[in-house]
Amino acid sequence: MTRINKFLSEIGYCSRREADKLIAQGRVTINGKIPEMGTKVSDDDEIRVDGKKVNTKKSKPVYLAFNKPVGVVCTTNSRVEKNNIIDYIGFPERIFPVGRLDKASEGLILLTNDGEIANKISRSRNDHEKEYIVTVDRVLTPDFISRMSNGIPILDTITKKCKVEKLDQHIFRIILTQGLNRQIRRMCEYLGYKVTALKRIRVMNIKLDIPVGKYRELTSAELKELKTML
Repeated sequence: MTRINKFLSEIGYCSRREADKLIAQGRVTINGKIPEMGTKVSDDDEIRVDGKKVNTKKSKPVYLAFNKPVGVVCTTNSRVEKNNIIDYIGFPERIFPVGRLDKASEGLILLTNDGEIANKISRSRNDHEKEYIVTVDRVLTPDFISRMSNGIPILDTITKKCKVEKLDQHIFRIILTQGLNRQIRRMCEYLGYKVTALKRIRVMNIKLDIPVGKYRELTSAELKELKTML
């Protein structure tokens, strides 16, 4: 017997975090009944999401790197968001994004049907690096670089220390090990800067090397290194 959120994650339906949301919204049923959070299930139970029966057989693992364009939303919910990442890619098997990249941002995002890997990558306490190139509306100063590096008070916390490097008058590179909501934009806003472009170019050992709007499967070497890091 396995908790319903973990079960949905293991069969590749969605990430564990997304499963928690579906359960909380009452969109999941087990044998016709809406379950409580933490309810355990087995392969013999009939599980439905939004009334549609879930295939409980584990799918062949899929691991994709996608260069998300600006305007595409990182959600699997096509009922709510027409410009969702799943419909945009049109992959023949059910997959889901690992973490998020906000609508106004572009760049690398991973997609998979492996809920356990998605869960491990998304945990901020694991200190997994994500690298971004950011353009702002004002000239960068040494004070800006220093303060961004050493922590900014946003969302009732102080951001972790991070690596920040000035690349041009208005462009900098930043490497984060946490993923607060709109973190880079909020950090810049706190210091009086507005982000005009934001691109993620790396997630852990996976680097962005494909055109905007395209995806590719991770190589066996990338996947092996990724699993070792996790």
